Amino acid sequence: MLPLVILVYLLVIYGMYNALLVFGPIDFYGKPWDSYRIVFFHVPAAVTSYVAFTVTLIFSIGYLAKRKVTYDIIASKSAKLGLIFATLTLVSGIIFSKEGWGAYWNWDPRQTTMLILWFVYAGYLVLRSAIENEEQKAKVSAAYGIFGYVTIPLTYLSTKLWFSLHPTASKFGLSPAMKPVLVIMIISMIALYAYMLRIEVKLEKLERYIKVRVYGL
Repeated sequence: MLPLVILVYLLVIYGMYNALLVFGPIDFYGKPWDSYRIVFFHVPAAVTSYVAFTVTLIFSIGYLAKRKVTYDIIASKSAKLGLIFATLTLVSGIIFSKEGWGAYWNWDPRQTTMLILWFVYAGYLVLRSAIENEEQKAKVSAAYGIFGYVTIPLTYLSTKLWFSLHPTASKFGLSPAMKPVLVIMIISMIALYAYMLRIEVKLEKLERYIKVRVYGL
């Protein structure tokens, strides 16, 4: 546990130091690079949200197949964390949009599909809070988590399916020195997600244990 925590902190500190302080301004679509440092946070947040929702998909399928409560807990907590990272993606994307295209919102396919994804998984959490019976909640949530996953490939492929202002990875114009930093930021954010998921699952299991053993619920 402790080595994971230390690793997460070291990766985040190293990545943020390089992303914010090391690289000087260069031309990026005709503007100073300083305006686009947010790429080092926007891309990792997006990738991490995809990872989190993929975990939700896997454990939703696992729950329907095995009916293990732990699978439902992992799926739901991963969806919650995925929504947090999706929110960070949307907010940083809005800032990026203002710098790159002159407006905070352009209804670009990538922006729009990401917003749809956000609403789908926000609906997942709202649905869970609306169902009291734990078994029914788990089954309905698992089915929702499986069908809702279609928004992930839709968002990822949006720039290929429709005309989009959103630059692809090959068009970001990162120098060879910058690419490792972006990779480190992605790894560190995924590691942060994994650590947070571990804590969330443990707390949920403890809460359920207390309800059963102490309150008899």
